[in-house]
Amino acid sequence: MQPQAKTCEIDLEDGTPYEVLPGQWAPRMSETQFNCFRDLAKAHAGISLPGHKRNMVYRRVSKRVTALGLKSFGAYRDLLLGADAVGELQHFVNALTTNKTEFFRENHHFEHFSSVVLPGLRQRAGKQARPKLRVWSAGCSSGQETYSIAMSLAETFADLARWDAKILGTDIDTNVIEFARRAVYSDAEVQSIPPKLRDKFIETLPGDTGHGLMAEGLRSLATFNQLNLHGPWPMKGKFDAIFCRNVIIYFDVPDQRRLFERFADCLCEGGFVYIGHSESLYKVTERFRPIGQSIYQRIA
Repeated sequence: MQPQAKTCEIDLEDGTPYEVLPGQWAPRMSETQFNCFRDLAKAHAGISLPGHKRNMVYRRVSKRVTALGLKSFGAYRDLLLGADAVGELQHFVNALTTNKTEFFRENHHFEHFSSVVLPGLRQRAGKQARPKLRVWSAGCSSGQETYSIAMSLAETFADLARWDAKILGTDIDTNVIEFARRAVYSDAEVQSIPPKLRDKFIETLPGDTGHGLMAEGLRSLATFNQLNLHGPWPMKGKFDAIFCRNVIIYFDVPDQRRLFERFADCLCEGGFVYIGHSESLYKVTERFRPIGQSIYQRIA
């Protein structure tokens, strides 16, 4: 087989020559284009993209360029900067977000939630007829974290019906929010759920042996909404606990500080926040104290 002949093109952004195979759209992302994508990601989602992320940006943005039938990164940049860019900006952000998740990931958080947080709330509620309980899964991805919280709550509180309990799941990515709302997961995905909970909370789908549906009781506990953590927050009440795990690694320190100031303001006194195993609040905020592995409590 004869190798395909290459042609030489000139990048109009900086005059750099590069080679293109026949039938292939110009594959080069100039420094100017990368900087524009980086600035847009920071401005619209708070996502920090240092130079070593350039290959990742190339791979993910190129899928949008191809899907739209465009011929270059420059054309896509012009689209994002245009007057009618709002819809595509959401697709752009969706493309850049990372959605790695699983049920009961970093299980020590759920153990702490079940053995420390929930008993504390029960003690505080006393004999109230309808005590309130609110948990926020911030950066919930496709919903596994949110439903893990719901399973922990339902398993710990036999009298859950007397509680006004709600779990809010939010993510900036509209695609994963729709996935979470469907509450349907493959057999492979539910394997990380402990067998006892899997038998109790996963319903079989008629005619579908490869997927399961989260039980109706869990679905009624969870509400999913698209939310940009760097934009307005419509929630008015206070939360007892916030799970925000493997999210702040994508933000710079000033944005982390602003985020945890807002988290502290919307937590109940003594409320808890859970972050990812590779994250830390050291030199980020003085409004939380560490009480365990990537577990923090709001200081009164």
